[in-house]
Amino acid sequence: MRRKDREVVDFDKIVSMIDGFEVVRLGFADGDYPYIVPLTFGYEVVDKHIYIYVHGAMAGRKYELMQKNKKCSFEMDEALRMECLTEAKDVTMRYKSVMGTATIDLLEGEDRQRAIDDVIMARHEETKHFDYNRKKVPVTAVARLTVRNITAKVNPLGGGPD
Repeated sequence: MRRKDREVVDFDKIVSMIDGFEVVRLGFADGDYPYIVPLTFGYEVVDKHIYIYVHGAMAGRKYELMQKNKKCSFEMDEALRMECLTEAKDVTMRYKSVMGTATIDLLEGEDRQRAIDDVIMARHEETKHFDYNRKKVPVTAVARLTVRNITAKVNPLGGGPD
């Protein structure tokens, strides 16, 4: 990482950042060009290991790539504010970001149901107790991403000049 002064290495701070993000972007290897897709997600931490859960149809490019190559990259971010630094005559974006690599496991049966109920649906107050259509679960792909490498970076509000 070029800007070590912006690097976040504290595990709990990284998890706190993830908790504030609403979208994860997954990157897949796909021939000459990577394929990137934004998704809502749930996550859990077990013994200092981060697991990210995503869901979608059991068809389409994303699902095919998850089956073909069990590896992906991921990225989450939040733009806080564009800031003009008058004295330095410079401009900077204040932001938070997390990125890394993960391996993919497509879940079945009780594992899939638990991921939907206890991780994905439980993440938001609006969905935590929502009586969703459980008949769709058998035709819903749920992937658990086991984070293998993670980095985080922050250019905080109120930060000094670059």
